[in-house]
Amino acid sequence: MIAVIDYDAGNVASVTKAIEKAGYQTYLTKDPKTIKNSSGVVLPGVGAFGDCIDKLKKYNLIDSILESIESKKPFLGICVGFQLLFEEGYEFGIHKGLGIFKGSCVKFTPNANQKVPHMGWNTVYYTKVCKLFDGIKNNSYFYFVHSYYTDSDDNCAAKTDYICTFTSASQKDNVYGVQFHPEKSQILGLKIYENFCRMCEETC
Repeated sequence: MIAVIDYDAGNVASVTKAIEKAGYQTYLTKDPKTIKNSSGVVLPGVGAFGDCIDKLKKYNLIDSILESIESKKPFLGICVGFQLLFEEGYEFGIHKGLGIFKGSCVKFTPNANQKVPHMGWNTVYYTKVCKLFDGIKNNSYFYFVHSYYTDSDDNCAAKTDYICTFTSASQKDNVYGVQFHPEKSQILGLKIYENFCRMCEETC
């Protein structure tokens, strides 16, 4: 069973439906016991970094997240859920993140040809072998919606070019994170969830 953390952060229903469409059982939950007993955890996110951290604190979910990561079960952060895995976010102030990956999240600076937010399909190219991308060709397209990005190469698994070259996926041991939205990325997005859920099965 895959636990999708519910903390009033946007696209949680879309994530659960995508995982179910990939053929796996999932629970949308904010219950620490359910998270603890899961085979894997997904932290989605839509919204501002600081607001999302505050909601995790409000629902007493930070300890559950850190305990899940320490237990070595697969953990996946998506979009803002990915950004929260870094040390700091600079959206509407400076906010402390979970500190799993080193580095911070900063805002794109628009130019004459490229606007903010970065919205739409873009390519993802690999910087190392990562099980999350098994069966997916390098330079495949995924769907992005974000104004902030991580300026860190710490444990970078893939990069994307938009205004600058930024880390679009990271992986450290059992922790994975992607800046794009798999649940909006059609067949290849479902493949991301399938790969993640398969890893959860293997580690049960």
